[in-house]
Amino acid sequence: MTPEAKTAVLNDYKTHDGDTGSPEVQVAVLTSRINELTEHLKTHKKDHSTRRGLLKMVGRRSSLLKYLANKDRSRYQNLIGRLGLRK
Repeated sequence: MTPEAKTAVLNDYKTHDGDTGSPEVQVAVLTSRINELTEHLKTHKKDHSTRRGLLKMVGRRSSLLKYLANKDRSRYQNLIGRLGLRK
């Protein structure tokens, strides 16, 4: 992920100025990285170390989404709607 792409994601999902650590931002960054790795693995099917990293990212995103769902359901619904995630 290029720094410009990450900055664009941060600007789209931040909740206030200087926000880089809210669950929304973390999930959005992880989702974009997951999408990039998914495309990489479509062409490099035997890249098992990347697959392991992808699975770890998916688990981390799942944990963050669970946290957000328990903390504030409306923010959770808004986020998965904007990212196009199934839940």
